[in-house]
Order: sequence, then C-alpha cells, then structure tokens
Amino acid sequence: MALSSKTSAEELRAEEKKLNSEYEKLKSCNLSLDMSRGKPAAAQLDLSNGILNMNFPSYINCEGNDVRNYGILTGIKECRQLFADLLGIKADNIIIGGNSSLNLIYDAIARYYMFGKLGSTPWSKLEKVKVLCPVPGYDRHFSICEEFGFEMINIPMNSEGPDMDMVERLVKDDESIKAIICVPLYSNPSGVCYSDEVVERLVSMKAAAEDFTIIWDNAYGVHHVYKERKLADIFVLAEKYGTEDRVLYFFSTSKITFPGSGVALIASGDKAIAEIKKRFGIMTIGYNKINQLATYSFFKSPEGMHEHMRKLGKMLKEKFDVVLTKLDEEFGDSDFLSWEKPDGGYFISVDTLPGCAKETVRLAKECGLILTAAGCAYPYGADPNDSNIRIAPSYPTVEELKKAMEIFCVSVKLASVRMLLNNK
Repeated sequence: MALSSKTSAEELRAEEKKLNSEYEKLKSCNLSLDMSRGKPAAAQLDLSNGILNMNFPSYINCEGNDVRNYGILTGIKECRQLFADLLGIKADNIIIGGNSSLNLIYDAIARYYMFGKLGSTPWSKLEKVKVLCPVPGYDRHFSICEEFGFEMINIPMNSEGPDMDMVERLVKDDESIKAIICVPLYSNPSGVCYSDEVVERLVSMKAAAEDFTIIWDNAYGVHHVYKERKLADIFVLAEKYGTEDRVLYFFSTSKITFPGSGVALIASGDKAIAEIKKRFGIMTIGYNKINQLATYSFFKSPEGMHEHMRKLGKMLKEKFDVVLTKLDEEFGDSDFLSWEKPDGGYFISVDTLPGCAKETVRLAKECGLILTAAGCAYPYGADPNDSNIRIAPSYPTVEELKKAMEIFCVSVKLASVRMLLNNK
C-alpha cells in the first residue's frame, strides 16, 4: 500500500505496527553508518594518490622561482593559468591560497568587516549588516555570517536559482544588505544550477550598497555526475555592466584531490583583487607552492582535470543511483517525501512532510545512521517547515549506503505516520 497524507487513521495504525517491527529489526543490527558530511570515500581519494609521488625534474617553476622558498604571493604562474583556463578567469585576477576555499571566504568577510571594501565603511562600524542567503543552502556559509553577527535573510530557491525578483527588490533600497552568498552550480544541497538569466541579473541589478558583494562559491564547478551543466561566465557578464569588483569568486580542489591538502583560489575584478593582494601581502609571504606545483603537474591541463573528474563522477553516480532508486521505490507514489535528481555535485536534498525532518533524523540516529542535522540548510538551523534533510552519499561504501537508505526510508515513514496519527 502506498502511504500518503490522505491514508486513513485505521490504515496508518496498521502500518505503524509494521514499521515499528521493521525499525526494531534494523536497530538490533547495531549498525554505525555516517551520511552527515560530503566527505570523499577512500576509493575517490585513491584516484589522486599520484599527486603524493610526483618526481619533479626541478623545483624551479616556469618563471625561474624555487617553489621551496619564500615568495610568489599570488601563487605560481602555471597553477594560476591552469585554473584560468579551466574556469575562464584572467590569470592576473586569481590568487592561489591554501587548501580551503571556506577559509578564503572567511578571510574575505573578515577583511571587509575590519577594513571595508574599496574605501567603503568597515562592516564592523555599521549598525547592521545583512546578507542574502539562498535556501536551502550551505550550513558553513551561514555559520560564518552568524559568527560576525550579520542578519541573514532567507531567499527561496527555485529551479533557476534564487528568487531574483525578491533579491532585486531587497538590494535596491536597503544599503545594509552587503552580500549574497551563492553556490551557483549543483548548489549545496539541492543541486540547482543557476540559469544564465539569474547570473546576469545578479551582476546587473541596482544595489543601494556601493560595496555590495556576490560571494560566488563555485565549489562544484567541475563535479558532473549525470550530465555536464554549463554555468554562465559571471565575469564576462559583469564586464558588460562594469561590476567585476562586485564578484568574489572561490574554487578549490578539496573534493577533487584531497580535502586537507588541495589548493583553493579567490578571484575578483582589477580593483578588488589589487586590494586583496595588498592585504595578503601583510598576512602571508605566500601559500604552499610545492603543493601548487604538484597539483599543476598532476593535472597539467583543464582536460587532465576533466578526465580525472569523469572517473570521480562515475564513482559518485553509482552511489547517487542507489539513493535515487531507493527513494523512487519507497516514495514514488507517496507524498511523504519529495526530492530532485541533481545532475552533479555531492548531495541530494529531500523534503519530508512538514514537521517530520527532525524526528526522521532522530529515529535514524537511534538506528545507527548519522545524518546532517535537520534544519542545517537554513540560517540559524531554523527550517520554517522542519522538512529539509540533506543526504550525503559519497562517503559510505555502496553496501553501507544500501543499508543506510533502508534505515532512512523506514525512519521517514515512521516519523510521517506518527505525525499524521497525532494530527488525526
């Protein structure tokens, strides 16, 4: 029988009895499974082991600099050019940082908080700073904003990206809105890809704040799974409107090679990147150039990275298939759960009936499955409908994932049936 919110109370009570039995049976297995974060599996990491064994013919880079020594603040030229060719960004507008784009985002916000942007008032000296947050979104972005005391404003996402009518209406008249923070391709967690129109509206819209900033975290820019989606070139579009300095672009290899030792970058318009270089010059003498050379030598070209990502995407597809097939089998004819099939990225976002997400996560945990906390995809962890759950299928093995999805589906059904019975 296909369960739904319209199932009668009598039928729900009978189903609850069956589900309780199934749940207790799974609970007795004493499993310990983790789908809480989008960590690469060991097999994915093995694809990059060659980067650990690079035999450099020389430690002298293409500009004649010894990468073992101090210097080269913006990163070695060949590494900057690799990412320039991959992402369509001018090499002179790229700075290579450490392993974490999240760290670069935090530092960028901290700089504007302390010093302001291009002569504007430091955000710390303003009575209020607001940030637009497309939801569901990336929990760590929200944690950064909360750390600095910014007011976060939820912007609903649709199939094209954030609700741009709402975004344009808000930024036009409110000078305290200083930024929007985006994951534009295979968005975390929903998998939404921003349309060309959305990208152009972001760079062309009128903003009351002269220092309004688009935090463009293109974390999954090459993470294709089912098909390759193209993202409009935000800098090409920004040049049409003279708003290149509005964009802070971030990218990293953390989920391409090794999370703890990839390379990350920040890019922006000429004026903004010059200001960032000045601040970087005080903060550091340069990031890990040996790692930059190793990364460049491993991939050699954008095609080398794309070939690597095709192998990685094949691994992820197998796991995405497990999740999506199970969801379709268990909820294809039910309104207990809804979801979108992402074309790439790392996550699958699902929505339970309102009021069931936290209980689903609790039930799963008691049964041995750790999920990301319900509500994490909303600022302050406050999902207004208590319905969104992020599934991260990358880390478990395929067999572990199959068992994890059994637990997940039973937990969704049990939480839903109990909620409906309480309401009836």
